[in-house]
Amino acid sequence: MYLHPAPLAQTARELVNGTMDLFDHINTVCDRLDRYDSEIESFLPETGRRERLLKEAELMEKAYPEPAKRSPLFGVLIGVKDVYRVDGFLTRGGSKFDPEVLAGPEADCVRLLRQAGALVLGKTVTTEFAYFEPGPTRNPHNLKHTPGGSSSGSAAAVAAGFSPLTLGTQTIGSVNRPAAYCGVVGYKPSYNRIPSGGLLYFSRSADHVGCFTQDVEGMILAARALVEDWQDISVSYKPVLGVPRGRYIEQASAEGLTAFSEQLEVLRGAGYTIKEVAALDDIETITIWHRKLIAAEIALEHAELYAKFAARYRPRTAEIIEEGKAVSKQDLEEGRKRQKQLREKLETQMREAKIDLWITPAAPGPAPEGIDATGNPAMNMPWTNAGMPAVTIPAGRAENGLPLALQFVAPFMGDELLLNWSTGVAELFPEYQAYNL
Repeated sequence: MYLHPAPLAQTARELVNGTMDLFDHINTVCDRLDRYDSEIESFLPETGRRERLLKEAELMEKAYPEPAKRSPLFGVLIGVKDVYRVDGFLTRGGSKFDPEVLAGPEADCVRLLRQAGALVLGKTVTTEFAYFEPGPTRNPHNLKHTPGGSSSGSAAAVAAGFSPLTLGTQTIGSVNRPAAYCGVVGYKPSYNRIPSGGLLYFSRSADHVGCFTQDVEGMILAARALVEDWQDISVSYKPVLGVPRGRYIEQASAEGLTAFSEQLEVLRGAGYTIKEVAALDDIETITIWHRKLIAAEIALEHAELYAKFAARYRPRTAEIIEEGKAVSKQDLEEGRKRQKQLREKLETQMREAKIDLWITPAAPGPAPEGIDATGNPAMNMPWTNAGMPAVTIPAGRAENGLPLALQFVAPFMGDELLLNWSTGVAELFPEYQAYNL
């Protein structure tokens, strides 16, 4: 009922060449939103959404009547996490703040997608200021479970087939984890390869613009529009995969690790070479410094607002701001320095072990029950801290039927290789890809 196929690549092709009528498509999506999103709550409410989109579509059809002249995302309906400013929409960041105090120019990533032909279906639900205070969104696979966070609505909207492409952010694990929980593809690029201007920043040293789709092919299409200096490439060989054995991966649940072992066997059977590499045994120290860094930076971002309106913040958000206010300038600079050191260490280990990608579970296990929390981002945090590109690929089911996924990580700036190699991985697990459910 709540899951629906909506692969971006196919949707975009059909809208561009006219085999899918844009007006019919808008009405179909709005009908589906009207019917199901009151239960999922992935999008923020909007009065007159359908009428607005139909007017925008009419202008686009008049401007580009010939398919050959249409942009690659012509008419694609995108969801935008409500920490991005979007012209014509209010921005609240999942908070109780008046939108006037959060207003500003439209986000660069939204502008780029509009330039590629996309239409904004709406704002998607986020946790408060992209931290841990959840919104009302539920997992389309099972409404009793979290969709993850902080990009809750963006992940759920893609899984439910409302939008074939949504924008999220990741400061700890807010793209790769909800993608895993909702059974969709989640991509966090190399740090700053997608411009972040127009974002309500949490931590400028750790915030990444990220995306959700149902298909890797669609994610590559989105990356062409969003990633700076994107290069179309073709790879004909399989990557050598490295499992970071030690304290880091032992943070996954028993069920998650059992599934991971089975997934590795599928990959080995398909001809992938997999090496075990001792890595990230200092994960506790990395975790401590990452929290210091992001706490200090959110305290800086919210210094003026928090001084005036501290009572409007929810408890967990206020807690990390208070914590960040106590972080010294020396520790903040040390946290930033450690990011670069971690990246260099991980990439050195890759070179020495002769591996192309790291492979891990994308989350410790399936989505937890309840929507009062968003799950554990432990599998994603070190790669975010290091600014390395990571992608989530659906690759299994837990005993309770909820999705499980793999996470692949490439060296910094290796985004093109990462996504191209992800195509072959997804083909090994076809029954778990959202567009086949």
